[in-house]
Amino acid sequence: MTVAQLLVRCLENEGVRYVFGVPGEENEDVLFALAESSIEFVPTRHEQGAAFIANVWGRLTGQAGVCLATLGPGATNLLTGVADANLDKAPLVALTAQGGTDRLHHESHQYLDVVAMFAPVTRWNSAIASPDVVTEVVRKAFKVAEIEKPGATHVELSEDVARAAVDESDRPLPRRVVRRAAPDPRAVDRAIELLRGARRPLILAGNGAIRKRSSRHLTELVTRHDIPVASTFMGKGAVSDARDQSLWSVGLGFKDFGIEAFERADLILTVGYDIAEYAPEGWNPTATKPVVHVDFEPAEVYSHYRPEVEVVCDVSAALRELGDRLSGGETSFETGWYEPIRRRIVDDVASYRSRPGERFSIPGALNVIRRVLPDHGLLISDVGSHKMWIARNFPTYCPNGCIISNGLASMGIALPGGIAAALADPERPIVAAMGDGGFLMNSQELETAKRLGVAFVCLVFNDNDYGLISWKQQRSRSASVATGIGNPDFVRYAESFGIEAYRPSSPDELEKRLKAALDERKLCLIEVEVDTAVNRELIDKLNAYWDR
Repeated sequence: MTVAQLLVRCLENEGVRYVFGVPGEENEDVLFALAESSIEFVPTRHEQGAAFIANVWGRLTGQAGVCLATLGPGATNLLTGVADANLDKAPLVALTAQGGTDRLHHESHQYLDVVAMFAPVTRWNSAIASPDVVTEVVRKAFKVAEIEKPGATHVELSEDVARAAVDESDRPLPRRVVRRAAPDPRAVDRAIELLRGARRPLILAGNGAIRKRSSRHLTELVTRHDIPVASTFMGKGAVSDARDQSLWSVGLGFKDFGIEAFERADLILTVGYDIAEYAPEGWNPTATKPVVHVDFEPAEVYSHYRPEVEVVCDVSAALRELGDRLSGGETSFETGWYEPIRRRIVDDVASYRSRPGERFSIPGALNVIRRVLPDHGLLISDVGSHKMWIARNFPTYCPNGCIISNGLASMGIALPGGIAAALADPERPIVAAMGDGGFLMNSQELETAKRLGVAFVCLVFNDNDYGLISWKQQRSRSASVATGIGNPDFVRYAESFGIEAYRPSSPDELEKRLKAALDERKLCLIEVEVDTAVNRELIDKLNAYWDR
């Protein structure tokens, strides 16, 4: 047996079903070992696409997605998707090839120090320097990637090491469930003391709150004790936006309805909150609000984030403990103080319905998508101006019901993400929403989706612009520069891959096309031509509110 074959046995032991990547000369042995295994290797059209598929697979399943690249340019192409997974706390294991160890001490063809390159964007990474360490390296890569908080790891395998012989009796190391710590009693005592002394507590639910158990116990806490909760972009759905206590999402970077609740609150309970996603000065600008930190890891040292107490443990266990302890005594919570804010949020979002005869706006189209997509359906957002509207205006009713990249926030994730979601749950209704800019960054993966036979809707908002940058430039300088772009005919482009494609002319037609695609379980592309004048009017509406 070779090292490559043993490595693949280790992947099988980790429960890996798919490896996504691009073949190369130096990973040949691994590819042939995969062909002999129970794992399906999925060739993608670009390594970044492979990394994004693995990234979203990890976010949706909790199991590390695996991506593969060769050395040099293959590894550099993989880097962005790996970094995105790491900052978004998505479990991912990246595998890269390397030239023979006999040439790594000097300049040689396609050689880069890939281990050093991946170090800043992974939780852990290593080269397999010897056949004797294969099982340990692979087990550690998956353990570190999947344990809370999850992230990306990387393993490098040189071509001569891949071909080295190992004993047929070598076996992968067993997987073991790692039990997370229970809450510290003294930390819980202090958190309960602070909560009992508060009149208007508010919960900020982050990325770490969307795990199913955490979401369940968070929902029990907010409903039992009538505590309002606002989520970050990546925490959407931790508590259903249909719940009376939900104040939807915050994090636009400007004053919005949800920030009113933070201004009125006298205590913030953060649950699974990631500073990388939404800086605390956005919701605690004077750093004077008392904060209770509940997370898998200690709080980051940050001038605007100085928790009174840190409950560092399994988030689900902490939420259950806090809920039970609060039930055992009186609180001084002010009933319904947040209700007017919630009403304004709900009414405002409803006001973005498209008017008869009006062309498309992004928030108007989102209202159509929400009507058609079932509560358990999934909307995957790319990065762009539509992401801000999705975060603000798209109600989410279940954990991981809306996937947004907001750590690294890389464009190009939605289309590959749709592939991951469809492979993970073929029966789930899925819409991957992206702008024209993000779509063309990974549009080649339409061929991968078609080849795999997966079903989801690829919805492209086309405004011939890098819209989010234009929006921000307009706010800061009342003008935009270097954001205008041109596009191909997206319908014909998709059809050239053998994929059905539509360009609806009205919201009613969009609803009809979208419903048919989801009902019939087919892969299709829908282009929504955004009316820039209407969109500008709606952005101005937001700007006027934020500037008040």
